Amino acid sequence: MLVELNYPLQAHNSFGISAKAMQLVRIHTEADVHAVLADPALRAAPKFVLGGGSNIVLTGDVKPLVLKVEMKGMQLVKETDKAWIVEAGAGENWHALVQWTLQNGWPGLENMALIPGTVGASPVQNIGAYGVELQDRFESLDGIDLRTGAHFTLNHAQCAFGYRDSVFKHGQDAATGASSHMGLAGRGLITRVRLSLPKRWKPVLDYADLERKMQETGNHTPNAQQIFDWVCEVRRAKLPDPAVMGNAGSFFKNPTVTPEQCEDIIAREPKVVHYVLADGRIKLAAGWLIDACGWKGKTVGNAGVYDKQALVLVNRGGRDNPCTGGEVMTLAKAIQTSVYERFGIRLEPEPVVV
Repeated sequence: MLVELNYPLQAHNSFGISAKAMQLVRIHTEADVHAVLADPALRAAPKFVLGGGSNIVLTGDVKPLVLKVEMKGMQLVKETDKAWIVEAGAGENWHALVQWTLQNGWPGLENMALIPGTVGASPVQNIGAYGVELQDRFESLDGIDLRTGAHFTLNHAQCAFGYRDSVFKHGQDAATGASSHMGLAGRGLITRVRLSLPKRWKPVLDYADLERKMQETGNHTPNAQQIFDWVCEVRRAKLPDPAVMGNAGSFFKNPTVTPEQCEDIIAREPKVVHYVLADGRIKLAAGWLIDACGWKGKTVGNAGVYDKQALVLVNRGGRDNPCTGGEVMTLAKAIQTSVYERFGIRLEPEPVVV
C-alpha cells in the first residue's frame, strides 16, 4: 500500500479546480481497503471516497484521507429468462459500461449515455437522464464498511433510492427510506455494482429531446443503439465537455412542487417548463428558472453559468487559471437567492461540496 502525500487533484475533479489531497491511497482491490484499515493511523483518519470526481466541488485542500477507487472489470454474471445481470467494478467509467453493454447486445442503459463519472458513484447519486434512472436497472451492489471492515451487499430496497439520492448520502441516524442504522454516508465504499438489463426491452422515448429526434429523423421505432447515439448528440450539443471546460454537469436538482404551487407559478410565469410526475407532484426545470432570472452567461471570478444551459456552472479559467471552489459556491448561492426571491423555490445543489 502506497500513501501519496500532497497529491494534486486538479485532474481528478471534473471542474478542474486546483487542490491537493493531504494523503491519498489508490484502491484497486478489497485488499487495499483492508490494508488501510489495518494501519492504526489510517484507520482512525476521516476518509473521503473519490471516484471520477464528476460530482464534487473542492473548496480547498482535502484533509481527510482520500480513497481513490480504481477497481476495474466488467462481466456478465448471470442470465435469466427476463434479464442479463452485468457486474462492473466501481472504478470503471460509466459511459464505457454503457457502450460495452450495447456492444454485447444488452440494452437498457442507453438513455444514460455520456453521464460522467464512475460506476461506483452511480448508485450513490442514483444517476439518471432522459427518462431513465439507475434504480430502474439496479440489481445489487457490494461494498465495505470503512468503520468495521465488514463486507456488505445491498439490494434495491436497502439502497433507499430517491431523486439523486440514496442511503450513501445520509448519515447513520438520518437514512432516508431505510432503518436508521443503514445510513452509509462517509462509511460505505462501493466495490462492485450489478445491473439488470431487461430482455423484453422497451425504448424510453417520452422526453422532449428524443421526441424531437424522432420527428427530425422520421424514425419512430429506434433501437437501443440509435437512442444511445441520439442521447450523445443531444448531450454534446447542450453540455460542455469537462475536458475542455470544467464543470460538474447539472449543478442543481430539478425541484418538485404541489399542483397548487405550480398553478401559482404558472399564473405569474406561463412559460415555466414543468412535468407531471407519477405521484401527482410537478417537477420544474431548474435550468429554466435560472435562465428566467437572467443568469445564463454570467460569471463570478472564473466561475460562470454556461451560455447554452443555465443549469450548468463552468470553470471559465481553464486548467492554467482555474476557478476556485469558493467562486463556484458564491455563484451558486447567488443563483439560489435569485430564484427564491422570484419564484419562492429553493434550489438544491447536486454536487458534494468538499
